[in-house]
Amino acid sequence: MLGNHESIAAPRGVLPPRFRAADGGEAGSVRVPLDGTWRFRLFAEAETGVSPADPGEDWDAIQVPGHWQLAGAPDSWPYGKPVYTNMLYPIPLDPPHVPSANPTGEYRRHFAVPRGWLGSGRVVLRFEGVDSWCEIAVNGTVLAQSHGSRLPTEVDVTDAVAHGVNLLAVRVTQWSAMTYVEDQDQWWLSGIYRPVTLEHHPEGGIGHVEVLADYDHTSGHGTLQVAVEGYDGRPHPDAVVRIAELGLETPAGDVVTAAVEPWSAEVPRLYDVEVRSSAQTVVLRIGFRSVSTAGGVLTVNGSAIKLYGVNRHEFEPGRGRAVTREAMLADVVLMKQHNINAVRTSHYPPHPHFLDLCDEYGLYVIDEGDMETHGFVFEDWVGNPVNDPAWRDVLVDRVRRMVRRDAHHPGVIMWSLGNEADRGCNVEPMFAAVRELDPTRPVHYEADKTYEFSDVYSRMYPDLTELQEMARRVDGPQPADGPLPTAEIYARRMTLPFLLCEYAHAMGNGPGGLTEYVDVLDAHERAAGGFIWEWIDQGIATRDVDGNLFYGYGGDFGEELHDGSFVADGLLFPDRTPSPGLVEAAAVYAPVSIRQRADDVLTVRNRYAFRTLEHVALRWELVADGETVAEGTTDLAPLAPGQAAELRAAEVVGETRLPAETAVWWVLSAYWRPEARPDWAAPEHLLGRGQVQLQSGSRPQDATGTITVLEDGWRVGPLRLDGAGRLVSVGGTQVSLARVDAWRAPTENDQRKTFTSISDQKAWDIPGLHRLHESVRSVSRDGDAVVVTARAAGAGRTLGFGVRYTFRAVDEKTADVTVDITPQGLWPGTLARIGWLLALEQPDAASVDIAWTGQGPGESYADSSRAARIGRWRHTVEQWQTPYLNPQENGARRGVTEATFSLDAGPLTLAGTESTVGGRTTDGVTLTARPWSDQALATARHPNELEADGLLWLHVDAAVHGLGTAALGPAPTPGTGLWPTPATVQLRITAG
Repeated sequence: MLGNHESIAAPRGVLPPRFRAADGGEAGSVRVPLDGTWRFRLFAEAETGVSPADPGEDWDAIQVPGHWQLAGAPDSWPYGKPVYTNMLYPIPLDPPHVPSANPTGEYRRHFAVPRGWLGSGRVVLRFEGVDSWCEIAVNGTVLAQSHGSRLPTEVDVTDAVAHGVNLLAVRVTQWSAMTYVEDQDQWWLSGIYRPVTLEHHPEGGIGHVEVLADYDHTSGHGTLQVAVEGYDGRPHPDAVVRIAELGLETPAGDVVTAAVEPWSAEVPRLYDVEVRSSAQTVVLRIGFRSVSTAGGVLTVNGSAIKLYGVNRHEFEPGRGRAVTREAMLADVVLMKQHNINAVRTSHYPPHPHFLDLCDEYGLYVIDEGDMETHGFVFEDWVGNPVNDPAWRDVLVDRVRRMVRRDAHHPGVIMWSLGNEADRGCNVEPMFAAVRELDPTRPVHYEADKTYEFSDVYSRMYPDLTELQEMARRVDGPQPADGPLPTAEIYARRMTLPFLLCEYAHAMGNGPGGLTEYVDVLDAHERAAGGFIWEWIDQGIATRDVDGNLFYGYGGDFGEELHDGSFVADGLLFPDRTPSPGLVEAAAVYAPVSIRQRADDVLTVRNRYAFRTLEHVALRWELVADGETVAEGTTDLAPLAPGQAAELRAAEVVGETRLPAETAVWWVLSAYWRPEARPDWAAPEHLLGRGQVQLQSGSRPQDATGTITVLEDGWRVGPLRLDGAGRLVSVGGTQVSLARVDAWRAPTENDQRKTFTSISDQKAWDIPGLHRLHESVRSVSRDGDAVVVTARAAGAGRTLGFGVRYTFRAVDEKTADVTVDITPQGLWPGTLARIGWLLALEQPDAASVDIAWTGQGPGESYADSSRAARIGRWRHTVEQWQTPYLNPQENGARRGVTEATFSLDAGPLTLAGTESTVGGRTTDGVTLTARPWSDQALATARHPNELEADGLLWLHVDAAVHGLGTAALGPAPTPGTGLWPTPATVQLRITAG
């Protein structure tokens, strides 16, 4: 028998969809919040047997908004646990049917209708979001059944309520027919998770408002037309529209023009529009702006724009999608602070307050429909609702509800029909419904490979070669096309702007290659930009058996099916701490590009579409051996959008003399001028930074100290070698392990196969790089040096490395070490790193202080170092770690020329004089410090499982493999991967 929750009909008993004014924007339409404590009981099946008249007096208490699976998080799970899948459905694929075992929540709440509401207008209940199907009853009478988990539902309850206390009953099922179109790569969580309000709609009030606020960039005039409906859905007979700031007042429906300031993400100029009737006044904040895709270029207000974007799921670690206003504001502010100008609301319309914030602070929005059917890909899309005519009306209903709710927001510059739902007969009517409601904005649908029902050519995760072809309009058939497109389809595609709706998968340590991708997007007008996947790690707060808090991912909650840590793929950690990936994105997306042009020249380019650089201040520094030795400011012409200027170091620093015989860098940084800085921007907010090395440091003097022959080995300065040539101590610190290394705890990008080759992890597993053993072949005195030759290889394998260590004394406290490494044999792929591994005995290694000169302050890799700058930095070993939700390689610092460690036995300094890889020599080394081994890091599933082992683990590398984004996308970009090649590390060690 088909239950109501398995119906694919549009919701019944509900009011037509309408706009949502911001809080405080509806005078005369009173809202009473019904959030807070409700009574709740969970049942095993949809047929609970409970009457909607049952008040549930002895039931549990639960908070609304919220998900029942998270009601006790992080300490208990009284109503079941979360489930995470990316593509797979956690139920059998049998639309529209769902299992009989269908957790169902019965919610109860008493409420009172304010005096004066009854007998004057209508009383309405509004639910902003319920997952996934609900039945709504008042005083025992069922009034409505609704679905569309990320869409609002309004129910007229006027005839069901009375003065005094009323009973609201809501039945919510976890699974419904709509589960099949809500497979959106997130946690499966249920309940009334967005706000609930009781509202009064007065007679003669304003039911719906449609705003057309166009802008003509040639004249500077805005065109305004406001259509107003009454609550009966008909044009309102006496509504008046007024913008006091512009001196405009006109009947609703009339078209008026005026000189205005346009809205853009760069300058989010809003006007208050008052819509007034005899019974009600509504105030909307609107912006005048135009959007076009004419000529295959995405423009706003007549100027081509670039979307430097992110994909955003709604998420908080203890609340799931029941996000608070504080979290929404934090997201918007963090995006602005990290130079992000666009957000795709993946993959559903967000809480409406988020769009209010995007309008106010300035973010371009792709508002996406509540639809994804990705799991049907495993059945070759058979049964996909998008291609089933029976689903037409309900899918059209969903996009109509989105557009009717959100069309007045100037930040929304594009609609999206949904995500990863393939093609089918229902795409055309959905597209037509959106176009009918709003012909002013382009429509996006990445799965439409005919481009009849999408105004942009959208792709996910192409490699750089494909990206360059598409951006240059010379793209041929692409891997995502499936069957080769017809000439007509190909020609149509060539006329459209190109957009990366997803790229640079930010899973774990990464993404790498952002600079290279964005450089291509910047270089071609057709390229409209792209959206990094994704904004935040969706880790759920939970505790281990010892009570330690950690963030759980797929598999941590006993799921039958799950996709592991694929849900932890954001630029923010769950607590909204920026990851290194977000810091890197901020540098790559910076609106003031500062790049090296020549040995002593930096090019400053204005990447804004509308602003000059009048609001920008430029500061310069000369950094010698990591310390700022001179600094100042420099003037820059107020470059127009797209313009660039070259600055030469000598002209900027003037008479400042460079310190002799030391490495000197010129650093140029762009900040907000104090008088222009917006409230959301901190004084130190970078609008761009670049650096260039003006002078190399002198090479250290050759080691001329004396080697001491011991009864059981040698003493070379502070180093002690045993008779077999093994390093056993440095100063007063014992050495537990010292050998070459070529492995790392794989990142999640390392673990995944690219489209063209085996995974990096597989390439490292085949030769056994994770189980290297070193065999000393000879130890000899060669003049003033001790020379040790060795071979390192993985257990059970023949591939390996020839190694030569050369130890020379400088004095009693200082020694030079040269490590020459030569890969031997035919290798299957890349190396993770190539360098020297030291494990020093140090009981409290996590608290060891590190002061270093080189790139910092955060981690940096070959394809993720735009945010790093040269300087002198200080961290403890504990602070050096990056706590990715799934432990993996982290914490590398490149270009380290000196690092001092505060060991128990006294300070230890490693001076990385230079590294040579494949014949190319650079200053410094890549340094990593940990209180645990790489093996422990690779074994742990969560950071709370890592325990210090009494050793300080140091990697001193000539080079480290790039990060890439192979978790979804390509491997490290050319030139940033590490392939087997001879390498040399030169190091000066001082103890004491």
